[in-house]
Amino acid sequence: MKVLVKKGWRPLGVLLLLLCIWEVYVKLANIQGWLLPAPSSIAKEGVSGYAELAPHIQSTVGLAIGGFLIGCAVGILVAILLHLVPGFHESVYPLLILSQNVPIIVLAPLLVIWLGFGLLPKVIVITLVCFFPVAVAAMDGFRSAPAEMKRYMLMVGASKMQIFTKLEWPYALSSVFSGLKISATYSIMGAVISEWLGAKKGLGVYMTLASSSFRTDRVFVAIFIIMFLSLLFFGVITLMENRLIKWRKRKVL
Repeated sequence: MKVLVKKGWRPLGVLLLLLCIWEVYVKLANIQGWLLPAPSSIAKEGVSGYAELAPHIQSTVGLAIGGFLIGCAVGILVAILLHLVPGFHESVYPLLILSQNVPIIVLAPLLVIWLGFGLLPKVIVITLVCFFPVAVAAMDGFRSAPAEMKRYMLMVGASKMQIFTKLEWPYALSSVFSGLKISATYSIMGAVISEWLGAKKGLGVYMTLASSSFRTDRVFVAIFIIMFLSLLFFGVITLMENRLIKWRKRKVL
């Protein structure tokens, strides 16, 4: 964690430099605010309009967390079934890959037609976005367990479930957290896309209203908040990983 803090100033410095270049370019080129607002104008709008923006942020965060938890639970369950049930991997895994080739932006309107404008189609969209990285990462983690240790456990009479719980699952935790971090960043974007289906509030709704009224500064405010929330979710999962996988730290040291 200390290493991350020490190195954190480098990307932050690059980001500040890019924002300064952006600010100077907009001022010197005399670009209209509705076309490309300056970072200072975006920050001013974010501060002045926070009271209006806060309910949208809360709605998106709540939706993203709920969909993320359901999607990750489904992903881990699917990975366990694919790993433990004979013949299940060969039968179902190709279908999982095909499910990721269907564009969410195309599938979302169909879910509204089938399920209405309620919460269910939005949760399904986020679940579809989140479950696949977790499932693939978990399956790779299960296969990463040392073969010699599996043979040793079989020699002493361990069952398949004992091998999974005592060996394969602990070795898969690092891979599972990799999938969780990817899904955490996807969950925010999935929530925003799902809000385009017809939600009453949320960052997706806020962006749509701002774009239709040519309030480009508000659009950028929403974009920066989405980026910040994605980084925040990623950081929370990283902290959980550092706390739970202590054997990984000892191995590094």
